[in-house]
Amino acid sequence: MPCNWALSTVYNFIEEMGELVGFKPDLVTYTILIDNVCNTKNLREATRLLGVLRASGMKPDAFVYNAIMKGYCVVSKGSEVLGVYKAMKEEGVEPDLVTYNTLIYGLSKVGRVEEARNFLGVMVEMGHFPDTVTYTSLMNGMCRKGETLGALALLGEMEERGCSPNSCTYNTLLHGLCKGKLLEKGLELYELMKSNGMKLESASYATFVRALCREERIAEAYEVFDYAVTSKSLTDVAAYSTLEATLKWFAKVKEKLHA
Repeated sequence: MPCNWALSTVYNFIEEMGELVGFKPDLVTYTILIDNVCNTKNLREATRLLGVLRASGMKPDAFVYNAIMKGYCVVSKGSEVLGVYKAMKEEGVEPDLVTYNTLIYGLSKVGRVEEARNFLGVMVEMGHFPDTVTYTSLMNGMCRKGETLGALALLGEMEERGCSPNSCTYNTLLHGLCKGKLLEKGLELYELMKSNGMKLESASYATFVRALCREERIAEAYEVFDYAVTSKSLTDVAAYSTLEATLKWFAKVKEKLHA
């Protein structure tokens, strides 16, 4: 991701090439520039470039709009993606799968889960079928809102449609179930993860271990530690440090309760 001085260098190069050989940036050039400035969280510059693109007589396509939508997600302004989507439609630009995935991700991230879910039907109507990224983004948003059982039900819907969940999908749900104090459901999902050889991510592992310790299921917490190590989900040090910190936390909690 280029910083400001690197971006200035690119602009100077384009200007020099224009003066020397009459080079003019095309739609691909602007798409690359907009994508890069969005990655650096410079949405103001991305908007300026969009204006320059239009002033040059070019029409932005789905790739340009997708880059801007992703940029809003990067700066945690997920609600703004809906405005970009509407602008696309107004200009007659057809959204693609990336558009819908980014839209669902952005809306889910800011808690607008119902709106995000509605776009599942919209994208199917437009011939774009939800994939693992689509469902996982929506599940994450639902778990954040405390709708964990709904997210779990979405796993079944996803599989019924022939879409295979991945490690990120399972970890998202495991983290949500443990946060939502649905430990038994979490254990069922964990067993499913093990049977499918899925790795644990550090956040879901830590939440799962803490949930087990909270219920005084220490032996099971150690078993999860063993799996985290043998499955190479985490290094021995990282897995043990998390378990040790959790056990210390649990000991302090018990001490306060019995004081």
